[in-house]
Amino acid sequence: MPRSGLSTAIGDYLKAIWTVGQGGRASTSALAERLSVSASSVSGMLARLQAQGWVTYERYRGAALTERGTAEALRLLRRHRLIETFLIEYLGYAWDEVHEEAEALEHAISDRFTERLADRLGHPTHDPHGDPIPTHAGGLPRTPDVALDDLEEGAVLTVARLRTQDPTLLAHLDELRIRPGQVVTVTRCAPPAGVVYVRVEDEDVVVSREVAAVVRGAVGERGASGEGGVLGKGGA
Repeated sequence: MPRSGLSTAIGDYLKAIWTVGQGGRASTSALAERLSVSASSVSGMLARLQAQGWVTYERYRGAALTERGTAEALRLLRRHRLIETFLIEYLGYAWDEVHEEAEALEHAISDRFTERLADRLGHPTHDPHGDPIPTHAGGLPRTPDVALDDLEEGAVLTVARLRTQDPTLLAHLDELRIRPGQVVTVTRCAPPAGVVYVRVEDEDVVVSREVAAVVRGAVGERGASGEGGVLGKGGA
């Protein structure tokens, strides 16, 4: 049992519902895929979560978090993303290595420890992947969210976040130097081929539509230095 008194399984479900549903409703099939369990297992758990007041659940329509469930999901996300930031900034982890470590640690620390961690890190607004870190009060910092695969030729995107925790995909993006803070320019789109041609630091690279879909940011904006980096302390 984690220190919060909430079971690890319940916490993982609440986070998954928030992440999959983006604050709205999450389907049973999408939750089953994210949590690597059967759809029947998800249905059974959602029914229990509804009985406990964490979610509202309708068969065939999935689940949405209640106010109570939303508060708990954001509390866990805050822990998770602060831990990821700490592991990279202080312990030398690569950004494609931290997710599983944070998954284990988030259930073992207290709220007091979480806030001490935030103090030590300088109260970052985003983690190293560019994901917004919920505030202590449960708010979410504004984060640009235009997808690279939605842009046309000539568009310029300042990367704000990478919407994936897949370590292989994160390592691939790192090799391409596509990171939060980086500026990329779409040089050509090839829908039939399912690829997007982009320029990164004066080098032309090709990314699949699947990869481009997780690269999110702001169109037509360039960072003060024009170089890649981690959005964090003080940024929005």
